[in-house]
Amino acid sequence: MTKNLFETNYETTKKSKLKEFYEIYKIYIYSFIIIFLILLGSFNYYLEAKNNKKILLSENYFKAKIYLENGNNNEALNILKENILANDTTYSTLSLFLVLNENLIVDHDEISSLFDHLLINNKYKEEDRDLLIYKKIIFSSNFASESQLLEDSKMLLTKETFWKPHVLLLVGDYFVSKKENIKAKDFYTQILMIKNLHRSLYEQTQLRLASISNEK
Repeated sequence: MTKNLFETNYETTKKSKLKEFYEIYKIYIYSFIIIFLILLGSFNYYLEAKNNKKILLSENYFKAKIYLENGNNNEALNILKENILANDTTYSTLSLFLVLNENLIVDHDEISSLFDHLLINNKYKEEDRDLLIYKKIIFSSNFASESQLLEDSKMLLTKETFWKPHVLLLVGDYFVSKKENIKAKDFYTQILMIKNLHRSLYEQTQLRLASISNEK
């Protein structure tokens, strides 16, 4: 009986302490629950909005392709520009590539600014970012000044990346087109110094170096 009385008193004391704790901290408890529910709702809203945005960009991208098939280039370009500026790593990038492939914009500065917009405003995986930079270098090599081309190329030449030998080859070709074979040779030679270089790149580089030597 004494044992039962002790257990009863213990349970009463425990309940009293819990009630006292609740009375002291109930405002904090309710606040925490409300904040948690708000955060949970906000997160779900964010995910739904993000998914809806992705769907809309996807629909716009394919709508632009239909416009292109029907010869409505202006309508397609307007949609693709909206997609590019929407800052989606997938459809903004695909939209810019489609603009390039279809030659929808002839202003080189505008194209460069769109590349820069994507690179600045999107969080790409490193390999995807490197590909986008390489695409920009290819594009700018057709009209950019030597200093601008080298500045753009530096982003891939200062680290070990899959695209490094491709950039070196491209810059070398750029100097060959300018009849500056000494500079071209310097970039071609750097390719041959890369470890585990793909055989096709090695052969292309050797052919270019031989071509330069035969011009002497």
